[in-house]
Amino acid sequence: MSNNKYIFLFDNFDQCAIIYNKNDDYLIEFEAYVLHFFFHYFLISLFLKLRKGYDSLKLSERQKKIVEIVKIQQPVSGERISELLDISRATLRSDLSFLTLVGILKATPKIGYTYSGSDLETLFFFDTFQKDVADIMTSPVLVTHDSYIQDAIITLFMYDADVLYVIDEDKLLLGIMSRKDLLRASLNSNIDSTPVAVCMTRMPHIITCNKDMNILEAAALLQDHSIDSLPVVEEKNDRKIVGSVTKSALLDYIIQHARSAEMKREEG
Repeated sequence: MSNNKYIFLFDNFDQCAIIYNKNDDYLIEFEAYVLHFFFHYFLISLFLKLRKGYDSLKLSERQKKIVEIVKIQQPVSGERISELLDISRATLRSDLSFLTLVGILKATPKIGYTYSGSDLETLFFFDTFQKDVADIMTSPVLVTHDSYIQDAIITLFMYDADVLYVIDEDKLLLGIMSRKDLLRASLNSNIDSTPVAVCMTRMPHIITCNKDMNILEAAALLQDHSIDSLPVVEEKNDRKIVGSVTKSALLDYIIQHARSAEMKREEG
């Protein structure tokens, strides 16, 4: 096989692999998850659209009490709710209107309010996205700035990583390399002697987050900057890397908590 020959393989449209052969003694399988990428993009986009409605869906303590009363005593009149809460009907009017408007309660003339069954699991779903990045970040896969591209590719597959972070002698962040970066670099015939600095994205052109940032904010950064991962750095030192957040990790988190929300719906 010549140095310039590349073979593209598709496996049930689930993934695409590029195989590069150098003098028949070096073989690398480079996987790029094609459909996974579009699936990630769709879910993250949906996720960020949902965040716009978060504040309006977050209930006050009084609204939560109203919902609990309706669930237990439905159908129940507004007058009965005001008696149980010892609050005037006029004061409750805005809360009842809001809960009806967003579909949490249903108001039927001469019958009263009933629970529509769409609040607690929905709020649970949204509340999970207010957790910190620290809850989903993973250990970063690091390579030193004097590593060669060939070594970086091997490290990427050894750890099944989405991204590599390049550090200096003091273990401070210098750059970042994605699978796409390494795929492009692998087309070079001198990857065993070309340093990673050639293909990495350098500081300060790297978007970072810290572990106290909430997950919605991290997802917004990924979407707004069209990137696949974020290095998690110390708040007081944006070059001290402590973790990594990727679209893959966010996708896993979304699915896990969506399933939990569905289980709560079924149990309720």
